[in-house]
Amino acid sequence: MKPSLIFSLIILALATLALGKPSYPPELRDAREEVYKTIGDTKLKLWIFEPEGHKKSDKRPAVVFFFGGGWRAGTPGQFEMQCKYLASRGMVAITADYRVSSRNDTKATACVEDGKSAVRWIRKNARTLGVNSAKVAAGGGSAGGHVAAAIATVPGFEKDEKTSSVPNALLLFNPALILAEVPGKFEVSAEKMASRKERIGTDPQKISPYHHVRKGLAPTIIFHGTNDDAVPFRTVQLYEKQAQALGNSCKLVAFEGKPHGFFNWGRFDNESFRETMLASEHFLAKLGWIKGKSTINAFIERQAK
Repeated sequence: MKPSLIFSLIILALATLALGKPSYPPELRDAREEVYKTIGDTKLKLWIFEPEGHKKSDKRPAVVFFFGGGWRAGTPGQFEMQCKYLASRGMVAITADYRVSSRNDTKATACVEDGKSAVRWIRKNARTLGVNSAKVAAGGGSAGGHVAAAIATVPGFEKDEKTSSVPNALLLFNPALILAEVPGKFEVSAEKMASRKERIGTDPQKISPYHHVRKGLAPTIIFHGTNDDAVPFRTVQLYEKQAQALGNSCKLVAFEGKPHGFFNWGRFDNESFRETMLASEHFLAKLGWIKGKSTINAFIERQAK
């Protein structure tokens, strides 16, 4: 590893600790680790949170989350609390690592490739995981939301595999859904497109979820703040409209005045966390994946002790 890259990683780790955010690599004591993909010397891991009393013979619904960080950085620890809560509600909840530029000198295309590999690994190992392979959801925030949406919409960026990498449902938190210009609806300057192409590693439209929306997509719920200065609120509105126009189940839940990352554990006294998890439960309950009354208030109270 280059000295400059090592120095960058040290600075990133110190900044993360100073801000009180989850560190990398994460230490998730309530989860067990599994390697889902090896690329050279890089071992990509999943952290798996299981319901109490979970057995291999169970066929539980599962969800895998992908962290945010602009395809540059971030940590699987971001979705630790979402995983803990959904596991307490009977799901096998997973948070996944994937390659990013600061650690692996990769482009956004690698993030999509790894996301597809993660979902495929869960399906291939469904029996030993105690998971229903027909009930695997993907979720994520910001760039991680893009990864989740891209593996559901964008073709290619994976080997020809018999096992599908397409998720059965999507839970997206301030996701990047439009990466290229939408004529007459969303403009992107030539300068910004050039910069984005460099970060992405290909024509941005090729991995832009909006540009690949089609009939028959997985049911989707999107959480987004109206005051998001990183991912314009207009972009998720356009995605919802396009998805619905083609007959898909897609619901945008707007959070008035909230900024980027509003949903993260610890922000806004966890009120946004509570509201997004409550809405996620209702969404999953309609799919028949979760049963019973919400326990989100009790969960938050327990974590505070």
